[in-house]
Amino acid sequence: MSRHRNVRGYNYDEDFEDDDMYGQSVDDDYCISPATANQFIYSRQERQAPREEPLEEEEYEDADVPMSPTVSHNLDPLDQAKLYSCLDHMRAVLGDAVPDSVLSQAAISSGFDPQRALDAVLSEDTKTAPVTKTTPENAAPVQRVSQEKAPLPQRTKQAAVVEKAKIRDATQSKLDSEVVPKVARMTVSGKKQTMGFDVPSTGENGVVSASARRGGSPENATVTPASEATSKRPETPSKGSNEDEASTLPTPGRSSGKSRQTINIKAELEKRQGGKSLLNLVVIGHVDAGKSTLMGHLLYLLGNVNKRTMHKYEQESKKAGKASFAFAWVLDETGEERDRGVTMDVGMTKFETDSKVVTLMDAPGHKDFIPNMITGAAQADVAVMVVDASRGEFEAGFEAGGQTREHALLVRSLGVTQLAVAVNKMDQVNWQQDRFQEITTKLGHFLKQAGFKESDVFFIPTSGLSGENLATRSSVPQLTSWYSGLSLLEQIDAFKAPQRSVDKPFRLCVSDVFKDQGSGFCVTGKIEAGSVQTGDKILAMPPNETCTVKGITLHDAALDWATAGDHVSLTVTGMDIIKINVGCVFCDSKEPIRVCTRFRARILLFNIEVPITQGFPVLLHYQTVSEPATIRKLISVLHKSSGEVLKKKPKCLGKGMNAIVEIQTQRPVSLELYKDYKELGRFMLRYVGSTIAAGVVTEIKE
Repeated sequence: MSRHRNVRGYNYDEDFEDDDMYGQSVDDDYCISPATANQFIYSRQERQAPREEPLEEEEYEDADVPMSPTVSHNLDPLDQAKLYSCLDHMRAVLGDAVPDSVLSQAAISSGFDPQRALDAVLSEDTKTAPVTKTTPENAAPVQRVSQEKAPLPQRTKQAAVVEKAKIRDATQSKLDSEVVPKVARMTVSGKKQTMGFDVPSTGENGVVSASARRGGSPENATVTPASEATSKRPETPSKGSNEDEASTLPTPGRSSGKSRQTINIKAELEKRQGGKSLLNLVVIGHVDAGKSTLMGHLLYLLGNVNKRTMHKYEQESKKAGKASFAFAWVLDETGEERDRGVTMDVGMTKFETDSKVVTLMDAPGHKDFIPNMITGAAQADVAVMVVDASRGEFEAGFEAGGQTREHALLVRSLGVTQLAVAVNKMDQVNWQQDRFQEITTKLGHFLKQAGFKESDVFFIPTSGLSGENLATRSSVPQLTSWYSGLSLLEQIDAFKAPQRSVDKPFRLCVSDVFKDQGSGFCVTGKIEAGSVQTGDKILAMPPNETCTVKGITLHDAALDWATAGDHVSLTVTGMDIIKINVGCVFCDSKEPIRVCTRFRARILLFNIEVPITQGFPVLLHYQTVSEPATIRKLISVLHKSSGEVLKKKPKCLGKGMNAIVEIQTQRPVSLELYKDYKELGRFMLRYVGSTIAAGVVTEIKE
C-alpha cells in the first residue's frame, strides 16, 4: 500500500526531530566504547603523555651511561659533524655494547678516524674484559633495554657487520677472541626477552640460559661466524629455544632405544603381549551359514561389545525387519552390508583368550566377494569354518557351486593348516548326534583330500543365535548327553601359534590406503616378515619410492614398533599418496622385494571345466593384489607326490594336474620365492568367477 500513501497531509517535521542532519549517522556517538575512542581518536592533550615515556627511558639510560658528546666536549660545528659521522661508523660495527662517552673519547683522540678509533676501543676492551665479566649485573639493564629497543633483524644485521669488520681488521687474530664473547653475551641478554606475557624464568629456563651463558665463555670463542649467526636466531625468544632443545634432546634417546629394540625384539614382543602369543584367525564358510552372527555373539559374550550397543543393534535390526541379524551387525558395520544381510568386506577386530591375542577377520561367504575373502585368508594363520547344520542348507553349501568346498581349498592353498569346523544352527535340528556325525563324515573326507591333517581339524557343535557352546561349554542336556569336547573359544585358545619371520627383512602388504589428519597418509596391512619402528625409512614397491614411518597404530593403540604377524596402520610421509595402491609392498630399503612381470610357478589345478592352454587368461590373486595375467608357457607336468617330471611341454592341462608354468602379468607385481618367504610365495588363479588353481612361485624372471 506504500504507493497509495497520502503524501499531501504527511508531517515531514517528525523525520527531522532532535539534532539530526543530512549525512550524519544517528549512532555516531554510540558505535564505539570510550576506551576504544581514547585509543584511536586523536587528542592533542593526551598525545603529550605517551611521547614523554621514551624520554624517561633515555634519561634512565643516561643516568647509567653518559652518552652525549656535546656536553663534555666543546667543538665547533664542523668537528661536531665529523664526530657524529665517526660515531655512526663505530656504532654500526659495535652496536650498543660500548657507551657513547667511550666512543666519542676515542673518536676525538684518533682525529675522527673511524678505523683508528675502533682499534683504540677494542684494544681498551681487551684490558677491561675480565672486569666486565665479573660484574654482569651492572651491564645487564643497559644491554636489555638496548636489546628490547632493537628489533631482531637489526640485531642479526649488526652481528653480520661485526663479522665483516673483523675480516677487514688488520689485527684479526688478536681481535677475534675478544669480539665473539661480546656477541655471545648480547645474545644471552636478548634471550631474556619474552614473547607475550612477562613470566619470571625459573627451573628449566634458568638452566637453559645458564648453559647459553657458558656457551659464550672465551673457551668456546673459536666458533665460526656462520654457525654463530645461525645459533643466535632461534635463541632470542626463550620459548623457541626451549622447544628447539626439547625436540633435539630425545633424538639420541630414541636412537639408543631403537638399537636396543632391534636386539631384543622377541623379548619386547613377549613383554608387550604379557606373554600371550598372537594369532590371526579368519572365519570362512558358505553364505548365510551364520559366520557374522556366530562371531558377533562370541564377542558379546567376551565383553568386547557392551550391553548398550547390543541393545541398540537389537532395536535397529527389529525396525529393519531383521531381528535375527542383531549379532551379525557387530561385524557388519556398513549400511549396505546391513541392508543386504550379507558380509561384503573383511571385518576385522581383536579379542583375547587365556593364552592368545586373536585378530579376528570375518570373511564374506558370497561367491561375488571371493576376492575379498582371499585377501582375508592370505593374512590368516588359522581358520574357523562355519557350516549350516539345517537340512538342505549344508548340502547346498557343500555340493558343486557352494562355497564350503572352495573356501576350504583356498585357505589350505594359502597356508592355513589348522581348522576348526563350527557346525552352526544345531538348535534347529534339536542337537541331533546323527546329523552332526553325518556332517563330520562328509566334510572330514573332503578336508583330508584338500590337504588338511585329521589331527589338525576339529569339529564343534554350536548355535550362534542362542550362544550355546561358544565362550563356555554348553549345559543343554540334548548336547551334553553325547558331546563333552571343547567349546569354540577353548578350541581357538588351543590352536598352536605359528613361527613368525621376525629375523627376515621387513615386508608389509598394503590392504588399504587413506588420508588421515595431519601430514602424510596411512596404509594398513599385515607385516609378513621383519619389524618396523617409527623413524625408519622404508621402500614402497613397485613404485620404488622411499618414505619415512611417522607413526604405527595396532588395534587403535599407538606404538613405537611392530613386528611380523601384526595388522598395523602406518602413517608415512615423504611420498605422494597417488603412487601407492592396494597391493603394493613396503619393504626394507637395503633388501627390497623383487618386482617382475614374468615368473615361473608350480600350480595345482582344481576342478576346471575348460583345459588350460598356452595364452590362457587368468586373474592372479596374490596377497592383496588382484592382477590380470596370462599363462605364457606350459613347461612340464609333475607327479603329485614325488614332484618328478612326467611330461615336458604339454599341450594342455586338465583338472587335478600338478604342473610348472610361466605366467606373465599386465603390470609389474612384487613377488618373493616360496622357498625364501612362504607367506609371500603363494598365489591363487581364478577364471570367470571360480578358482581354478593354487600355486607357489619357484623362479622370478626380470
